[in-house]
Amino acid sequence: MASASVSASTETSTTARPTAPGEFAFLPPVPRALEETGLSLAFLADLSLKILYNAGYLTGGQLAERLRLPYTGVTEVILDFLKREQLVEVQGARGVGEQAYQYALTARGRDRAREALDRSQYAGPAPVPLSAYAVAMRRQSHKGTRVTPRLMRQALGHLVLNDRVFHKIGPAINSGTSIFLYGPPGNGKTSIAEAIGHRVFQGGIFIPYAVEVGGFVIKVFDEVNHEPLTNHRSGQTGVLKAPADARWIAIRRPFIVSGGELTLEMLDLTWNEVSRYYEAPLQMKANGGVFLIDDFGRQQVRPRDLLNRWIVPLEKGVDYLTLHTGQKFEIPFETLILFSTNLNPRDLVDEAFLRRIRHKIEIPDPSPAEFREIFRRECQARGIPYDDQALVYLLQEWYVKRRRPLRAVHARDLLAHIQDIAAYFNVPPTLNKELIDRACEAYFVEMGGPSPAAPPPKPSGAS
Repeated sequence: MASASVSASTETSTTARPTAPGEFAFLPPVPRALEETGLSLAFLADLSLKILYNAGYLTGGQLAERLRLPYTGVTEVILDFLKREQLVEVQGARGVGEQAYQYALTARGRDRAREALDRSQYAGPAPVPLSAYAVAMRRQSHKGTRVTPRLMRQALGHLVLNDRVFHKIGPAINSGTSIFLYGPPGNGKTSIAEAIGHRVFQGGIFIPYAVEVGGFVIKVFDEVNHEPLTNHRSGQTGVLKAPADARWIAIRRPFIVSGGELTLEMLDLTWNEVSRYYEAPLQMKANGGVFLIDDFGRQQVRPRDLLNRWIVPLEKGVDYLTLHTGQKFEIPFETLILFSTNLNPRDLVDEAFLRRIRHKIEIPDPSPAEFREIFRRECQARGIPYDDQALVYLLQEWYVKRRRPLRAVHARDLLAHIQDIAAYFNVPPTLNKELIDRACEAYFVEMGGPSPAAPPPKPSGAS
C-alpha cells in the first residue's frame, strides 16, 4: 500500500510546494504603449481590419476587447493610423468618450482586409512575440514543483501502491525530465500519470492565446486540452496584485494525453492551408505541465523514431520547430514527459535509448493483500457490503485454480458487473457466489469453454 512508514524527519519545510489556484509565478504585464506589445503597427493594423471585416462594425472599446489589448495607448493608436490611411471611418457613437465611437471599414479598408485575410484567416486575440512566450514558460516551469513523501501521500493516497513503487515515483517527479512506466495492463499506470498531472502539478500558469513568429501566428490555447481557471480578474481564484495582459489566459497546469494515434507530424507545427495559421504541437501545449504518451510502442511510428524526437528536448531543455517557409526557431521545453506501456521496454528500444529516459518504474501486479485493499475500497465507493469470505471465494475459484494473474483494475470492473447483473435481476448488489460467478463469466475469457451457468438470483421481495 502507499501508506509507507516514513518518519517525520524525512520531510523538509524548505521544499517548494506547487502554486495553488490563484497564485502565479508569472504575471504578464499590461502593455501601456504599442511598442510594449512586441508587435508591429502594420501587423496589428491588419489584425484589426480582419476583425472589423468579420464583425461589420465595432466601437473602439469593442475592438480593444477583441484584440485583448488596452484601448488607451494601444488600440487608439491603431485606430488613429487606420483613420489616417482612410481604411476605417467613424459611424456615430454608442456612448460617451472616444471608446464609444463606432467604426466601420471603408471600401479601401475592405480591400485591404481581404488582402490580409488571403495571407491569414486568423482574427483572434493579438498574439504575443516568441521572446515573451519563452520568458513566461521558463518562469512557470514545472521544475519548480518539489515533492516530498507527505505531498505524495496527498496526491496518490487514493491509489494502492506498494512502498517500493511509491517511493520511486517522487524522485522521478523531482527530476523534472522523463518517466517510463511499464508493466502488465490494468495495474494503474494511467491512473498514476493522471494523479501526477492533476494532483501533484496543481495551481495555474498563464499561456498566450497565440504566439507570433516571423509574421505568422501559432495558436497555443486549446479549448480541448487546456482548462481555464475561473476569471482571475474577478478575484474568484485569488486576488492578483496587479492586472495582467489580456492576451494571456490563466489555465490549470496542462495534462495532455496522446496514445496510439500519436504521429511524428503531431509533434511539429500544423499548418492549415485554408486558415493559413499554425496550430501548436502537443508538447508546446503541454509546456508547464505533463505530457503522457500512453500505449507507447503501439503508435504507427517506430518507438526508436519517437524517442529520437525527444533526445534534444530532454537533454537541452529546448525544442526546435520549423515554419513551412523553412525558418527554424527555438521554444522552451518545460514539460514532464511520461511514457506508459504494457510491452517489455527491451522489446521496444535498446539500452542506449532507454538510458536517455531518466527514471524507469515497473508497475507490477498487486499482491493478494493489495488486491484485497483495492477491492475493499471499490466496495465502499459503490455501496456494496464488503465480505472477506466472498473475496476468498473469488480469488480461489477464479484466480488460483485458473492460474490467472491479479490485476488492479479487476476489482472495479467485476464490481461494476455485479451491479449491472443485480439491477437486471432486481436484487441488491452483494458479494454472493452467484453474482460473483456471473460477473466473472461475463468479464473473463475462458478458453476452455464457459462454466455452468449460475442460477438466477431471487428478485427482491420474492419468497
